[in-house]
Amino acid sequence: MSAISLGQATVLGIVEGITEFLPISSTGHLKIAEGLMGIPVDDPAVVGFSAVIQVGAIAAVLVYFFKDIVRIATAWVRGLADKEERYHHDYKFAWWIIFATIPIVVVGLAAKPLIDGPLASLWVVAASLIVGSGVMWAADRMGRHKRGEDDTDLRDAMLVGGSQILALLFPGFSRSGATMSTALMLDLDRVAATRLSFFLGIPALTGAGVYELKDAVGTGAGTGPLIVGTAVSFVVAYASIAWLLKYVAQHSFNAFVIYRLVVGVLLLGLLTTGVLSA
Repeated sequence: MSAISLGQATVLGIVEGITEFLPISSTGHLKIAEGLMGIPVDDPAVVGFSAVIQVGAIAAVLVYFFKDIVRIATAWVRGLADKEERYHHDYKFAWWIIFATIPIVVVGLAAKPLIDGPLASLWVVAASLIVGSGVMWAADRMGRHKRGEDDTDLRDAMLVGGSQILALLFPGFSRSGATMSTALMLDLDRVAATRLSFFLGIPALTGAGVYELKDAVGTGAGTGPLIVGTAVSFVVAYASIAWLLKYVAQHSFNAFVIYRLVVGVLLLGLLTTGVLSA
């Protein structure tokens, strides 16, 4: 028997697609949804399933930013062969993405037992949602929003990329929330911060999905639910990306801060009253 049904896979795919790139924690929302549906959040098959359906959301980023990715990849290849091309920002940016991915890979492999075990608790999710909202609120006000995407450098990429570790260790903090908050603290404008978060998330999330694939299939997640969940997350994530970029161009992150606080407090209430099990 599959640990996750097709109906549950559809719901989780929708949750993943909506929340993966919004700064509200996809992992946290997936765990909450799993808990409400009676799915054990620490089941290896469920953990693997959650990682694999992220690939659908990443595929949405690849499609949405296809022209940008081709431009950056082309500049990188040209730079490898031609020294003159190495002064191009896109060539440097490609290397920065590679370098900025290394910290999360190292920590992810080293801390996997903790990430899949004690840190998967819904208590951790609730606390991280609340603490992360405070960080985002402060970052949005501290940042001067004066730097664009072309102003980014290696330091920016490493700091923003490294901040993904917070979401890895504390589900609920939000990978997007951590990276966007860090970028805002570095004075990037909201659109540049959001786009940088997208690009830095591509290798990390794709690698996690591929790494977890064997465990997800081998421990009973089921091929059908995996396909459905991934396909649904792709469609929903594409729409979510388009909406988010338009939204941050004209609005602050206040709505996300308030939403995170509300969800975090509600989750604490559900855990305290025993409605949900941690």
